[in-house]
Amino acid sequence: MPRELVLGNGRLLINFDGRFNMRDLYFPHVGGPNHIAHLGGEKGKIGFWVDHKFSWLEEKDWKINIGYKPGTLNGRVEAVNRELQIGLEAENAVHFNLNVYLKRLYIRNLAPNSREIRVFFYHDFTLKESSLGDTGIYLPDRGVLLHYKRGLYFLINGRAGDRGFYQYAVGNKRFQGAEGTWRDAEDGRLEGNPVHHGSVDSTVSFSLNLASNEEGVIDYWLVAGTGWEEVRELDELVLTKGLSSLLAENEAYWRSWASRDERDFADLPEKVEELYTQSLLIIRAHSDSQGAILAATDSDILYEARDHYGYCWPRDGAFTALALDQAGYREVSIPFYYYCARIMDPKGYFYQKYNADTSLGSTWLPPLQQGRAVLPIQEDETGLVLWALGLGYRRYKDWKLLHDLYPRLVRPLAQFLASYRDPATGLPLPSYDLWEERYGVFTFTSAAALAGLLMASELAGAFGRNDDAEGYLRAAREIKESMVKYLYSPELGRFVRGIYGQKGGGMQADYTLDASLLYLGFLDFWPEENFRVRRTIKAVREGLWVRTQVGGLARYTGDYYFRRSDDIYSVPGNPWLVCTLWLAAWLAKTAENLEELAEARALLEWASERATPGGMLPEQLHPYTGEPLSVSPLTWSHASLVSAVETYLDRWRALTGGKHKR
Repeated sequence: MPRELVLGNGRLLINFDGRFNMRDLYFPHVGGPNHIAHLGGEKGKIGFWVDHKFSWLEEKDWKINIGYKPGTLNGRVEAVNRELQIGLEAENAVHFNLNVYLKRLYIRNLAPNSREIRVFFYHDFTLKESSLGDTGIYLPDRGVLLHYKRGLYFLINGRAGDRGFYQYAVGNKRFQGAEGTWRDAEDGRLEGNPVHHGSVDSTVSFSLNLASNEEGVIDYWLVAGTGWEEVRELDELVLTKGLSSLLAENEAYWRSWASRDERDFADLPEKVEELYTQSLLIIRAHSDSQGAILAATDSDILYEARDHYGYCWPRDGAFTALALDQAGYREVSIPFYYYCARIMDPKGYFYQKYNADTSLGSTWLPPLQQGRAVLPIQEDETGLVLWALGLGYRRYKDWKLLHDLYPRLVRPLAQFLASYRDPATGLPLPSYDLWEERYGVFTFTSAAALAGLLMASELAGAFGRNDDAEGYLRAAREIKESMVKYLYSPELGRFVRGIYGQKGGGMQADYTLDASLLYLGFLDFWPEENFRVRRTIKAVREGLWVRTQVGGLARYTGDYYFRRSDDIYSVPGNPWLVCTLWLAAWLAKTAENLEELAEARALLEWASERATPGGMLPEQLHPYTGEPLSVSPLTWSHASLVSAVETYLDRWRALTGGKHKR
């Protein structure tokens, strides 16, 4: 189920689905480890008992609206159960500066008589992604529940008025027939077992006695830490300051952060403006405090592959850092570049992906091709980090960043790009494509290497290394010439996706239309009016548009990933948000008048209309229903929206002289 709330502060991140179930819990890094296992639908959930009837909030009898307070990372939930005659409003957040999850429930008795309503919070934790050796314990001296293992502590506390837990239970789950303490809750009473170890879960409850139409308040919080004293002190802080005060503090902080620069959104509709702001917040929540930018933290993808997107791909990170630079959020983009300096191989390249703690992520890129050892990398990632860093320096002239990273990052990456080339063609040597599916020499990869070298040349000149600058520029020119010679098809009038070496010599062209070719228009090594680029983008736009009511641009012809149709003519592949927003940005960048700019605006509106109710942009959409496919939200999708909006506004100002003010 897509995530509808992503709440985080760079260390603690918690995701909820559309039924307000806690589905992911990350600490102390965004993206890992996830302390909710997700191998069989594990989740934390809320239940209600009244008049000897019980219902979990996830059940169909509840009507739920879930989203954010506008412009913040404070979640807002409204729900009603007509059968139980209960109304619910909730506000929740991960505090921006404290590793504390805060939740306040406003519960209304909709019955014509007074009643006791009991509210249950179920915790299905798998600490450090292993069900071995967890401990759950109720501490009577403090009236709190504690889950812990090997330097990881989660403390749970709450209040219903001036009263703490009504009941509690710690138990066993998914072991020797035990279902879990959630089953114990369904008769409205918890048995009070104070401790268990191994595969552990827990449930706590609160009790409210409410007159007809009376509203009661329950405060609940979860504290994360690496030691007992740490979580104890944070618990004391919540008790002292009050949950209401902390929620208000968090709301004010994020609203100020998201709107700190007064931005004229020109003629863009309000829904695009709202999605832009929410996208910045989603990106921020997916940015680890140590610099990694996580691709996604929706762990449901585990059901498909037994792996997830909770890694930092240098490519996705580069695109996201670029969007943050465009929007003016340098305090998030700069740590990413320092992170890149830490994960870079000493030889000057990146592997496929990394964990937030800088360790190497999992991979499926084979180190052998045709029985021969190859470097299992995607070279576009190396080039794009340089390109984004260079654009950021061009915009902000951050000398400290250049001083720190030219010798540690820029020069090693550029030296690799300049040297890792085929002496016969001048193109980059084969590597894996950006979609991580095929091995060869690709137009997108070559363009990324070229763009990276051009930026490296600029940065070298700014750093006073003129010899480096000349060498990188020379290599870039050679790649550009070779791209025209080997990767452009005069017969088709466009660039091809790539070329593959054949046994016995020679090369085979791959003529598949691929949305990555759109990025030829953004890397600025050809004039925008260049006919080769224009023809290529025209072919992509016409050939990859999804001809259903959903619309959008596919990745490439015949895309198999989460395929939902074999009608390749109408549905060349599922619509991808990233690809469609690339097209929007291109149309904005090249618009010669406001009428042409309106085409870009239409695609930005398309994206806003296909966001989930909570404002999330997935990776893909079902081509007939528009429902999210794969992970949701995808950080790259939100970054593409931010970047496309910024490109649109730049072009609007250029065409109107900046006279518009909403």
